Amino acid sequence: MAMPTTNGLRCAQRVDGGSWCRTLISAAGAVRISSMRFRSVFTLIFLAALPATAHGVIYSVQDLGDLPGGTDGSSAMDINDLGQVVGYSRTGTGYRAFLWTSGGGMQNLGDLPGGEDYSYAFAINDLGQVVGYSPAATGTHAFLWTSGGGMQDLGYLPGGADYSVANGINNSGQVVGRRNSSLNTNAFLWTSGGGMQGLGDLPGGWDFSEAYGINDLGQVVGVSDAATGRRAFLWTSDGGMQDLGDLAGGSDYSYANGINNLGQVVGVSDAATGKHAFLWTSGGGMQDLGYLPGGADYSEAKCINTAGQVVGVSQSSVGIRAFLWTSDGGMQDLDSLVGDSDANWTFLRAAGINSQGQIVGYGWNPRGATRAFLLTPLPEPSTWGLVLCGLGALIAPRLARRRKP
Repeated sequence: MAMPTTNGLRCAQRVDGGSWCRTLISAAGAVRISSMRFRSVFTLIFLAALPATAHGVIYSVQDLGDLPGGTDGSSAMDINDLGQVVGYSRTGTGYRAFLWTSGGGMQNLGDLPGGEDYSYAFAINDLGQVVGYSPAATGTHAFLWTSGGGMQDLGYLPGGADYSVANGINNSGQVVGRRNSSLNTNAFLWTSGGGMQGLGDLPGGWDFSEAYGINDLGQVVGVSDAATGRRAFLWTSDGGMQDLGDLAGGSDYSYANGINNLGQVVGVSDAATGKHAFLWTSGGGMQDLGYLPGGADYSEAKCINTAGQVVGVSQSSVGIRAFLWTSDGGMQDLDSLVGDSDANWTFLRAAGINSQGQIVGYGWNPRGATRAFLLTPLPEPSTWGLVLCGLGALIAPRLARRRKP
């Protein structure tokens, strides 16, 4: 694919034999490069240094390990734009929520006072606020964890059965999840000023709903009972709960797992021949993302970033595998997107993707242990070739002037 043309200078994606570079550098030695040409080369360097597109990109793999006392069992559930990762890891006394950072490794977030020594973290925002659930003195409660305040009990709705789970949080600190009562299970929205608000369910439902994701506009997605089955929903403060339907040929079943700041929604729906991952937009409705080659007609989308890249899990010819879907590349097995040095990994589930294209989930590491992983996209070799050519074009005329008597 050709790169853009800047000021009449067309930049090839690959640099074979360096002919383009030699031509540019020779011309630079013969004539004085204008300030406009310098700006063009700087633009070239900048564009070349950007991450490559997801289609055909190679990823590096980092094993995030597990908490002290654990026996090779950890799973990453979400990643923010700072590269901070949350999930849960086995310890000597049960599973515990963790926060992982590149500088500090894996940190045990503990549990609520009076709890039974386990906790799970499901989401993190760009402020480093973490949500999940933990046993408390009188039940199992949703929590909000911050570095300054530790783990805060978010409680449950009045009349509840002492049970709540937090599944998502946005950059305003709004939290979504579900709470149970003796009569029903309802999605909730929690705010620091208003506490926990029930979101109800779709018309004709049997008093069941759960919220899984929320974006920075306060749009909430999840699943609700409806008159003819369980349906993915999109909730807004002014419009309430909207039924997103299901894929063509499906039997009244869909779940929405994630939403980005453009209002694009991903999840899973019944289709004519199985359950398939979907991408929903307000203009185009529900799009079937298919499944990996050789699969048993099953896939589920878990998360979508602002670039429209989708991650999830799918059946394949060799079993359950994590996938990355893009509009230009379709659905790809993560096992095929790593270099030879990481080829002994098996990626079983991708749960989160940030704006930089970093992906988290869990899989089997080369020792066969179940571990949380972090995949980071690497620049393509041709990208670095363009960077070096651009630098050469800047340096050559300076060296030519120095050689003049």
